[in-house]
Amino acid sequence: MNIDLSGKTALVTGSTQGIGLAIAKGLVAAGARVVVNGRTQARVDEAVEALPGPALGVAADVATEDGTADLLATVPTVDILVNNLGIFEAVPPREITDEEWRRFFEVNVLSAVRLIRAYLPGMVESGWGRAIQIASDSALVTPAEMIHYGVSKTALLAVTRGFAKDAAGTGVTVNSVIAGPTHTAGVEDFVYQLVDRSLPWDQAQREFMRSHRPQSLLQRLIEPEEIANMVVYLASPLASATTGGALRVDGGYVDSIVP
Repeated sequence: MNIDLSGKTALVTGSTQGIGLAIAKGLVAAGARVVVNGRTQARVDEAVEALPGPALGVAADVATEDGTADLLATVPTVDILVNNLGIFEAVPPREITDEEWRRFFEVNVLSAVRLIRAYLPGMVESGWGRAIQIASDSALVTPAEMIHYGVSKTALLAVTRGFAKDAAGTGVTVNSVIAGPTHTAGVEDFVYQLVDRSLPWDQAQREFMRSHRPQSLLQRLIEPEEIANMVVYLASPLASATTGGALRVDGGYVDSIVP
């Protein structure tokens, strides 16, 4: 496919590493002007330097109202919004505090709601736009070791569907990408929370997939670039008839015959 995003501005939240950085690289390679976002200027600058083309870096904590306002002051409009920011951690269900529940909703759900609410009017006015949320297999298969994360990602699917209805008939599409277990630095730390820390990484990954994600048909962790490929497609004009969807890049982890 020839995906050309020349002339489009894309914001990717949480894009200093992992899936977010891979998405930023993919969008830049397709010709988009990408806004890299993270909480610290040093990490943002480092990510911008790693991209294969020109990009703008904005340090702002979009999990807060003030941080979101700072970002919007610098980047008032975008054509493509990728809500990638998210946190996760393993906590026994009965030990998750109210504070932790609120924190997960602030970061994983409300950060996306604020930015869609802010950028959607401009997209609708121009008659074209893309809002893409990075969800998780945990939205559909709630993990016992982190139900607060799973519930927040389930909510993100509903947010996506609702805003897709709000944008109906405008030329703006709103979709979620359901990412399966993906190989990032954060996931490496998570894997070692659940398996023997003395194991070499390759062996630890196999043990994690065997013991904790046996449903995976890939039987390996997904690479961030594989998630980015779907996002770049959804951000393009080629995906004009796909909206309100939850598209899986999960390695067959979710046992379902429908998207």
